[in-house]
Amino acid sequence: MNHFCAALFLSWLVLFAGSQTQADSLDKLADDFWAWRAEYAPFTGDDVNRLERPGGTRDWSQASIETRRKDLAALEARWKKIDASGWPIPKQVDYKLIGSALARVHWELEVNPRWKRDPNFYIEQTLTPIAEALTVPAPYDEARSREILTRIDNIPSILEQAEENLANPPAPFASVAAQALENIRPRLQRMDKALLRSTTLKERELNGSVERATDALEHFRKRLQDKLPSLPAETALGRDAYIFFLKNVALMPYLPEELLAMGQQEWNRAVAFEAYEKNRNKDVPPLKIAGNIHNWIKEAAGKELSIRKFLQNRGNLAVPDWVQHFMLQPMPEYLRPVQDFASMVDFTSPSRLKNNGSRYVTEPSPKAGYFFRATAQDPRPLTVHEGIPGHYFQLCLSWKHEDPIRRHYYDSGANEGIGFYAEEMMLQAGLFDDSPHTREIIYNFMRLRALRVEVDVKLALGEFTLEQAAKYLQEKVPMDSETARQEAIAFSTGPGQAITYQIGKLQIVNFLAEARMQQGENFNLRAFHDFVWKNGNVPIALQKWEYLGRDSPVISNNN
Repeated sequence: MNHFCAALFLSWLVLFAGSQTQADSLDKLADDFWAWRAEYAPFTGDDVNRLERPGGTRDWSQASIETRRKDLAALEARWKKIDASGWPIPKQVDYKLIGSALARVHWELEVNPRWKRDPNFYIEQTLTPIAEALTVPAPYDEARSREILTRIDNIPSILEQAEENLANPPAPFASVAAQALENIRPRLQRMDKALLRSTTLKERELNGSVERATDALEHFRKRLQDKLPSLPAETALGRDAYIFFLKNVALMPYLPEELLAMGQQEWNRAVAFEAYEKNRNKDVPPLKIAGNIHNWIKEAAGKELSIRKFLQNRGNLAVPDWVQHFMLQPMPEYLRPVQDFASMVDFTSPSRLKNNGSRYVTEPSPKAGYFFRATAQDPRPLTVHEGIPGHYFQLCLSWKHEDPIRRHYYDSGANEGIGFYAEEMMLQAGLFDDSPHTREIIYNFMRLRALRVEVDVKLALGEFTLEQAAKYLQEKVPMDSETARQEAIAFSTGPGQAITYQIGKLQIVNFLAEARMQQGENFNLRAFHDFVWKNGNVPIALQKWEYLGRDSPVISNNN
């Protein structure tokens, strides 16, 4: 080897070693971040954003929040020191993914600080953790029983911290929180009584913990009611904050006005297609609601098996044998009193991949809410969105990703986009050809998801009040008033989540179209879907960059 070649080789070694050290730094940063996130992430009613957390108490004191700020600053400093510009695109995607996850924490602490402006946040930090723990199937061993008790015992201290933090929350938020806690004592007493049969807890200790928690919740509710006349009416977060979310957290390359145009176009399409379908099916007998919960659950299990077989036979998506099943399950008595405080679904978790996923249901009824009336008519639309090939299936695949950085989710944008995309994908593939009125359900779901974009944007920008948003959804979907109100509350207190269904789906459709045109006749739909589902915790813009090898505005503009 001559001196020139030797020098070139040594230079390459130095560059490689430096790049490898940087990559190792990212992996270490990611490990540290996800462990920190699991300990400190707020609980949320979002059905996707659940984490396996270390047990113990939670703390929302001013001192704890200041510690989180310092921790975040240190993590961000480490991230910014890493130069990923020369890395292969998949590793650059990992770098951008961590940046987006860090931005999510900044959003929660500073840009949309629900901890100091939304009393509903503290319902999510007190009652949601209990409901979430109870969606994991019983019986509960000693460790799980103790964690349930710890979460109940944690309620009084968190609510004391809430009163310190909530200086001047918007009146509509306070009113909604007070209404959510109505009749909380009899509800928790029913939970208490039923829980004794499924835990190792002693009656006296559980009763005492529930009593103290109930006292604190009732006091919190009364304080909110007393303060209502003096609280401000404005709930809107504002344009700048909303754009921060779009650009830095969701990685969506759109302005609010573009989102509104996209939502309107999809609304028009959904209404037109539903009209075509209704006209086509005008002489078809209506769907019947399941006669009882036993038959409903049995039918849903059979339909889930048929969906798996359909995916395999049509070549839409690979279904590994190790993926378990997604079932409807009767809602346990201990879960019924707290069902309003969390989504009644168990997608399992990275450590429980051998368990079936579950959606808990109560007796089918013509008077059930919007989604469950549809599910009682045909379980497949809900199974497709939440089970297979939707959330449960996607999360299981992502939890087994060979890249540890991509096993974690932090924002439900890509996940909900995939779940909604799956509905129309299965409709177009022919899954619902045997049930004309089920196709109408899918198109009506499409109307709702399109309307969510308008409601989310206008609530965030101050162009809708919470009451106007609820009425708008009730009239234009149409849907029952209670479901419409629940939707409006969720969108108002958590801006940016409701757009994820429709905008995420549109991003996937755009991604597919570009992949098809780039690859021509070599394009393989199953391979495309396998990539999207496996990487389903990664924002669609990042997936697209990796798959196509082309930058997009949101990638180049994001730090």
